[in-house]
Amino acid sequence: MLHLQLQLHSPPPLLLSSSSSLKLPPNPHSLSLKRFPSKPLTLIRCRHSDLFDQKTFSSSTPQPANPAAVSVGALPPRVYVGHSIYKGKAALTVTPRPPEFAPLDSGAFKISREGYVLLQFAPAIASRQYDWNRKQVFSLSVVEMGSVISLGTRESCEFFHDPLKGKSDEGKVRKVLKLEPLPDGSGHFFNLSVQNKIVNIDENIYIPVTKAELAVLSSIFNFIMPYLLGWHTFANSVNPEYSSGVNNANPRYGGDYEWNR
Repeated sequence: MLHLQLQLHSPPPLLLSSSSSLKLPPNPHSLSLKRFPSKPLTLIRCRHSDLFDQKTFSSSTPQPANPAAVSVGALPPRVYVGHSIYKGKAALTVTPRPPEFAPLDSGAFKISREGYVLLQFAPAIASRQYDWNRKQVFSLSVVEMGSVISLGTRESCEFFHDPLKGKSDEGKVRKVLKLEPLPDGSGHFFNLSVQNKIVNIDENIYIPVTKAELAVLSSIFNFIMPYLLGWHTFANSVNPEYSSGVNNANPRYGGDYEWNR
């Protein structure tokens, strides 16, 4: 096998003639091609993922054979984000919660619980002051976020949650979130009602959300939903070397399976 190597030559020293004039070589920086005996070729692959902070890895860090293990198991330090809406009667804060993954015997991962967006409602106690010790929370699923995104100007929707469903205290905690249009059509009321018979709480917190504020929430939901479903980890684990073999070995996940039937 023929290998070509590019070699950069430093310029030779300047030559001083008898007439004290300077003579430069024709090309101070010349590139030459040299032939070398055939040797085994070493291939170095570099992959980049937005999930990772490249500074956290050193060249001596061993890389797992399974790409999915890197995408899920070697995450950077957690970052907390959120968006808040402050009004006279209450404040509303929206924060994402990531999905959970479970390892498989093959070394891969599967999603065990979808992520969600946590809505936190805090009542006002004074002008621009809110009692976060009395906050009430409501977890929006991906499907519920879709309902909010598709909500029309004059439309309303309602979500009911029982956090203790399937447990011995089922029915003792009742949460209802209602989104109802404002009378002038300028936005929606977000009304959260919480009844907790265990600790004897009956709370009702509402906050008006304008069209612009609802548009911001919809944009946030649209952006974060694929991440809450774990699709980003799948995309980051895709490797052309493995995808063909995986699809053929597991027809259930192969894109060509339908056409090969």
